[in-house]
Amino acid sequence: MTAPFSFDLKATDGKARTGVINTPRGEIRTPAFMPVGTAATVKAMMPESVRATGADILLGNTYHLMLRPTAERIDRLGGLHKFMNWERPILTDSGGFQVMSLAGLRKLTEKGVTFKSHIDGSKHELTPERSMEIQRLLGSDIVMCFDECPALPADRDRIAESMRLSMRWAERSREAFGDRPGHALFGIMQGGLEEDLREESAEALKKIGFEGYAVGGLAVGEGQEAMFDCLDYAPGFLPEDKPRYLMGVGKPDDIVGAVARGIDMMDCVLPSRSGRTGQAFTRKGVVNIKNARHADDPRQLDEHCACPACQNYSRAYLHHVFRSNEMISGMLLTWHNLQYFQDIMQGMRVAIAAGTFEAWQKNFHETRAQGDIEPL
Repeated sequence: MTAPFSFDLKATDGKARTGVINTPRGEIRTPAFMPVGTAATVKAMMPESVRATGADILLGNTYHLMLRPTAERIDRLGGLHKFMNWERPILTDSGGFQVMSLAGLRKLTEKGVTFKSHIDGSKHELTPERSMEIQRLLGSDIVMCFDECPALPADRDRIAESMRLSMRWAERSREAFGDRPGHALFGIMQGGLEEDLREESAEALKKIGFEGYAVGGLAVGEGQEAMFDCLDYAPGFLPEDKPRYLMGVGKPDDIVGAVARGIDMMDCVLPSRSGRTGQAFTRKGVVNIKNARHADDPRQLDEHCACPACQNYSRAYLHHVFRSNEMISGMLLTWHNLQYFQDIMQGMRVAIAAGTFEAWQKNFHETRAQGDIEPL
């Protein structure tokens, strides 16, 4: 018999929570950061290297995988876990966010969305039913409802109309998902920055019933202050005994602020994308390794980091390989960034369990405010 999907809330400190999501493919410790494996790979990383940073779960992208190599091909080859050599849990998004970003190439109706591929212009249709089928073919452990996510700012009528469409799609997603023991379907709360619409959305989702709930429609142009204002109330509308996932967030201080407001799971391309462009996140702030100040610096990127970039190479070397366009630059800096993000998550898990989260937060912000130290 397949082990069930469940969530054990272990401790709280204020609104911050720590716990464990249990899946047949292993435990996910929360708060959890999910590296993004858009096209069945975390760019510049081997799967075993991603796991070595402390990641318990990866995110895969329905939109990109349905176009190339196609969900049907991945299914024939044994599913996404086998295909990308990652045997731990995988969450797949529904494709809704990517379709939103294709506003000029799509047509939206009650049924779903038709759009043109950004790769070759071919025409495709995504509906709640098709999104569930694709994610079933991929074999993901956590499946996301198909939703519509308007970019912010948007007027209230547009946000309300979109949210209610997403709730109808959530009901269709739930029906199409069916009975899949060991797999979970997460509903997605929408409603922009409107508190009453967020509450209406949460009530609709709870009535349908899901294994977890996401706060969608944030980190889409509204700014951190507005996002935090929304997170001050939005997670509280969701069930306490189910995981809460904030989609597409974010920078280190976004993540800490979200956890402080009751979020359990997050994902973002930032660690890997920044690594490929020469930007490293450290305990004392952001380091742009491309800058000439690093050319003669023999020190580590971050003396408290256990990643290979920090343990085995100098800032001078990292500067050199980046400026020389060597592939190892993106590999090392991505590994470092992913390690730093996972170190943040581990630090928060320990602090919440110990009841010292407020002190941990204070130290986190004070250390980052110091800024990167000047070279010798």
